[in-house]
Amino acid sequence: MTLIRQDVYDRIVSVRRWLHRYPELSSRETNTAAVIADFLQGIGVPYRASVAGTGVVADIPGTSGVPCVVLRADTDALPIHEETGLEFASVHAGVMHACGHDGHTAMLLGAAALLSEEKDLPAPVRLIFQPAEEKGTGAQAMIQAGALDGAGLIFGGHLDRHYQPGAIVVAEGAVNASSDNFTIEIIGQGAHGARPHESIDAVVVGSLMIMALQTIVSREIDPARPSVVSVGQFQAGTAPNVIAGQAKLSGTVRAQDTDVRRQLLSSIRRIAESIAQLHGAKIQVTVTEGTPPLINPPDMADLARRAAVEAVGEANVLPLKTANMGAEDFSYYMEHIPGAYVRFGGQVPGKEGFPAHSSKFDFDETALAVGAAYYRAVAKIAGQRLRDRQGRS
Repeated sequence: MTLIRQDVYDRIVSVRRWLHRYPELSSRETNTAAVIADFLQGIGVPYRASVAGTGVVADIPGTSGVPCVVLRADTDALPIHEETGLEFASVHAGVMHACGHDGHTAMLLGAAALLSEEKDLPAPVRLIFQPAEEKGTGAQAMIQAGALDGAGLIFGGHLDRHYQPGAIVVAEGAVNASSDNFTIEIIGQGAHGARPHESIDAVVVGSLMIMALQTIVSREIDPARPSVVSVGQFQAGTAPNVIAGQAKLSGTVRAQDTDVRRQLLSSIRRIAESIAQLHGAKIQVTVTEGTPPLINPPDMADLARRAAVEAVGEANVLPLKTANMGAEDFSYYMEHIPGAYVRFGGQVPGKEGFPAHSSKFDFDETALAVGAAYYRAVAKIAGQRLRDRQGRS
């Protein structure tokens, strides 16, 4: 099945490999932005560079007076040393595209090439090449810079090694979790290791907290509502024979709906305060709120499914296998306008075990054609809906 023209596919594979070879971290995507701009200029699509720092926004004309359809790709890499062995592996030590953003960018450039050749698009199409997704700050910065001005609907997607190449995964409801971080600082009383009765042991207090926090999900949350509380850091102590007077725990909280998100954060505070009081310690709980959950509304999931079927055929449009507890700042856009987020199968045989953010992550490049074809289809179908809606108003 030929999804896009061979010349377009060859060009976006070339772009993907260049971006993979020269990855750039969040908010430093200067050369990445230049490559995007050069591609857009070469196909005659007007663009604005330096949006929210290193972002690029391009607009393809359509029916005037109709809100635009927005398509978004993320552009940043991760601070990981690559171990894929690819011939186009990163030349920047400690930096690699370990999450497929090089592929997302290439897909959207392919869609730009296809859409720029369309006659009489039902609605204008805006392409957002967003920096700093991995930091969770890029989407908000692009919104503040006006990237959604005049927009009606928005669509995005992510490569996924759990699915075969050629597949598009479309789900109604939650597709990504919220992501919040917490820190608990414990202030006890240090003492000599031989005289524990003179101490308020911050290590003991912190250890009890860690174990108790694990009961929130297992005993307070409905098992049918996926959620996670994970402690990733525990810092305490200066010597083996000194009882620590201070300790600090840090962790992450994930939920797929806002009620569970609030309950998790409330329970963390309650448990931490209770254990501290029990042992006579003082604490300070700090919560840093991150991205909200990403939830596809039913009508938007249906629209995305129609576009996916048009792009790859019904047999290749799949449901989401399991809940995804990873975060995605695309959810910030959907707090402003409706949209949907899908996943593109990119499994490489023999490398199924290397997840995103792994030093050995890779994807099947045929997924680039799938993404470009999907974005072309969803831009036209969503544009028609916006034009019809505008005609009725």
